[in-house]
Amino acid sequence: MPTFQFDASEFSPQSSNRSYEPLERGMYEGIIIDSSIKETKAGTGEYIELVIQVTDGVHSGRRLWERLNVSNPNKTAEDIARSQLAMLCQALGVTKLTQTEDLHDKPFLMQVDIDRKDPSRNRIMGYQAAGGKASAPATPAPKSNGSSARPWAKG
Repeated sequence: MPTFQFDASEFSPQSSNRSYEPLERGMYEGIIIDSSIKETKAGTGEYIELVIQVTDGVHSGRRLWERLNVSNPNKTAEDIARSQLAMLCQALGVTKLTQTEDLHDKPFLMQVDIDRKDPSRNRIMGYQAAGGKASAPATPAPKSNGSSARPWAKG
C-alpha cells in the first residue's frame, strides 16, 4: 500500500465562500467544458447537455448547465433547441457540428437570466461571439416596475 505523510495541523482549511445562488441577470463570458447526448427521461428523445463554465469576473469558475432537446416528439421543443444550438454554433464559429466536443474550449458570451419556473436556477437566453459581435440579438428581460399591470394596459 502506498504511504503518504501529511500533518493537517500545519495547514488552515480554506473556507468555502462559493455561492450556489443563481447568477444575476446579465452577459457572461464562458466556455463549454463538457458535453454529452442523453436520452430523455420518457425515453422518447434525446438532448444535448452542455456544462458551461463562466470565465470572467467575480463569478469565474461557476458552472451552468444547458439542455437542448434536439430530438423530441414535441416539434416546438425540438425547434427551439435546434435554434438555440444554431445560435451557439454561430457564436463559436462552428458551421458543421459532427460531435459535441467541437463546441468545447471556445470562448463566447451568454445572456443569463433567472428561470421563470424555478427562481433558484438560471436560464441561458442567448449566445454571442466573444468579440462582442452578436450572432443573434439577445432579447433583454422585461424590467419590472413593481406593478402587476400589463405594460400595454392603460392605467
